Formats: sequence, structure tokens, C-alpha cells
Amino acid sequence: MSFKRNLLTQLKAWKTGTPRKSLILRGARQVGKTTLIHEFSKEYKYYVALNLELPSDIQFFNEYNDARTLIEALLIEHNIPTSEKHDTLLFIDEIQESPEAIGLLRYFYELVPELHVIAAGSLLEKAIREVRSFPVGRVQMLYLYPLNFIEFLDSMNQKRALESIHEIPVPEIAHDTLLQLFNNYAIIGGMPEVVQKYIETKSVADVVPIYESIWDTYKNDVEKYSQNKTDGRIIKHIMSTAHLHVDERVKFQNFGSSNYRSREVGEAMRNLDEACVIQLIYPTTDVEVPVQIDLRKSPRLQFLDTGLINNELNIQSNMLGMSDLNNAYRGAIIPHLISQEIMSLNTTRATKTPFWIREKKQSSAEVDLVIQHQGMVIPIEIKSGKEGKLKSLHQFINSADHHYSVRMYAGKFSIEQHTTREGKSYYLMNLPYYLGTKIHEYLTYFTTNY
Repeated sequence: MSFKRNLLTQLKAWKTGTPRKSLILRGARQVGKTTLIHEFSKEYKYYVALNLELPSDIQFFNEYNDARTLIEALLIEHNIPTSEKHDTLLFIDEIQESPEAIGLLRYFYELVPELHVIAAGSLLEKAIREVRSFPVGRVQMLYLYPLNFIEFLDSMNQKRALESIHEIPVPEIAHDTLLQLFNNYAIIGGMPEVVQKYIETKSVADVVPIYESIWDTYKNDVEKYSQNKTDGRIIKHIMSTAHLHVDERVKFQNFGSSNYRSREVGEAMRNLDEACVIQLIYPTTDVEVPVQIDLRKSPRLQFLDTGLINNELNIQSNMLGMSDLNNAYRGAIIPHLISQEIMSLNTTRATKTPFWIREKKQSSAEVDLVIQHQGMVIPIEIKSGKEGKLKSLHQFINSADHHYSVRMYAGKFSIEQHTTREGKSYYLMNLPYYLGTKIHEYLTYFTTNY
């Protein structure tokens, strides 16, 4: 089963764009890169798919180091007329297995521009470092993540819910249905294989073996992430304990009750970050643009997929009985998922949405997320409860040069006007959890009308 991914629209724009550079599709293993390109290949008359984990496919790059000769060999192999290069898609999967193939991407663009070339792979940072001359400026990057909520709704054939979620503001009558569907999504996550199984069985219990298989695959990749045996042991330790610290700020020293040093854990964490399995989200102290992250501060841990965390924590059955999933696992699951949702929108750059902190004696504060929008830095809190509980958000607003703020919660959409304890008037937009992937459109609506 193939899902309709939002990135397909950008692939179609790439197909017709000029100049059309070779494209690298990036993302962690098993997020659906190969399936997406196979679906996109229907736009072409001819399709050549290579998997460089296969000796028969990688041999082309071992035998030919000239782009024109290699392409001619592939056209002959697949019986494609030379005159049809313009209607041919060449897909090079698992390209991280061949630095030579990565290096040739620039020459496909320069010497065979009529051919459409897409490469995909995981662990690409490590492979790129081995390339003598990476084709900077001569390739385009796109990033794929697990299914976000809108893609999940489409996969579940929830046509009416999809119509409602694209209305701004969302119809109040659709709230209960959308929240229940979002709760289901929050429990199982967005890994394509998991979603497919859930569609078939509607059973959370039936997807557990798939979570285990995916996580085992990542663990088996440890040697590829690591530089040596010690590094490999540390990565294994992190992957076995990191789920206990989801959405927490962490220290590298003695991470997970270990004896590992800060430098060792930091290096291992950065390797996992490059692989997109466990990422480091650093804070900012800025309330005005440009927002700069502070690498001297403790980061939060962000996993590839919330469903994988739920399985590692074994909390799915508890979550099934909750009306507000912000109560799940110390309130960590929903903020993590909202961050995952917003990250899924960053398809052209590997950017992460930071959180905001102020660390002062007797006056520390922390806001879950901050987003740059139309020259403003807008704070986003993810929590239930009354407006008066948003003390950190008030501290941010008092320092900001605008009067906009957002609270994501289980309630219905609304916009309220409030005043901070210090007397500054501001607007609070209350967004239901299920609108995470619509955040930018709602910020435009908010700042235009208030």
C-alpha cells in the first residue's frame, strides 16, 4: 500500500522546474522514501531504479566513473531509447553505500541535464564526509519524515475530517471527531508500515511487532553510526535508555545512569542526530528575530516517531483510556508529537523548531516552542488548564515586541485577549492539538485579523 505523501507535490514541482538539479531525498530508514519515489515514477514513461545495497546495481558505479558513459550503460541495460532521457527517472536508492555515486550527482546535472535523477539514503552525513568533492550547489535536498496527522487522515480515508482540518478556522462541529482521530494517531505514530497494519486490523496490539522490528533495525545499524567499538556501545546504551527522557532537557555526562563522559555521549548523540533517529533540540534565549540556538545549553531529546516511544515505554494501553493525552507519561508525549508534526513541515532544510528559556535566579522560564513568523518570534505552549497557568509564556510576552501567543490543548479553537501580571495586553490563540501541521496558516490568520 502506498500513501499520498505531501512531499509528492514538491516532487512534481521539481520535475517541471528549471534548472532541475539532481535531487537527494533524505530521512531516516523506513519513513517511506523508496515507496514515495516508486509512486512518483508513475509521472514518467521510463523508470530505472537502482539499489546500491545490491552488488548488481552498485557495479555500474564501480565500473564507470564518467556520467555520460554510465547513463548510456543504464539506458542500454533497460532498453530505453537515448531520445527518451527527458521522460526517464533514474532513482539511486541507498546511495550512502557509494561515495562515488554521490560525487557523480553533480555531473548528471552538468552533463546529462535532460535526465531526471533522484537519490535517497539514510546515514548520508557519514557518506558525504567520505566524498572528496560533494556537489554543493549542484544538488537539491528534500527531507521526508514519518506521516504527519494530515497524511494519516488521508491514509485512513477520512475525507470529511480532511475537509474540516483545511478550513480556517476549523468548524467547531468537527472538533470531537478530529480530536479522537488525533488521539489514535498519537498512540500509533506515523511510521508507514505501522499505519498500514493499523488500517488493516484497527488493533494497536497488532502493530507492536512492527515497532520492535523497526527499532531492532536501528539498533543493528549502530556499527554504521559509530566510529569504533566504544562509540558503538555508547550508542546502544543511549538507544536503550533515551525513551525514559523523552521531551526532557538532558545532560551528556553519565547519561542514563552510565559512567560515560560528556564528550563520549555527546559524540554518540550527534551521530544519532545525523541519522535522524534521536535528535537534539537546543533552546534559544531570543524573543526577537533572528532566533539563534544556544549550543551551550542543555538540549531536549526528540525521537523520530512518537509511536516508537510509546511502544518502548509500553504505555499504549494506558493512552487508549485517556480523553486528554497530555496527561500521558508526565505530559511529555503530546509536546513531543507536536514538535514532530511541525518538524515534518521542514521539507527543504534540516531545521528544528527550538524552545525558549530564561535562566535567572528565582525567575527561570521555559516555553515549549517558538516560531519565527512575519518578523516576529511567537511563543507556543502545549498544555491544558486555564490561561493563568501560563507563567512562562507571560514572561516571554513581557519581553517580546508583539502581543501574540499560542496555546495548544485538547479544547476547541478560540482567540482570547488577556493581560499579563505586569500589565501588558496580549492575544492568546487556543489551538487544538490536531492543528500542529496547520500552525503557519493559523499564525497568518491570527496576526492578520488581530
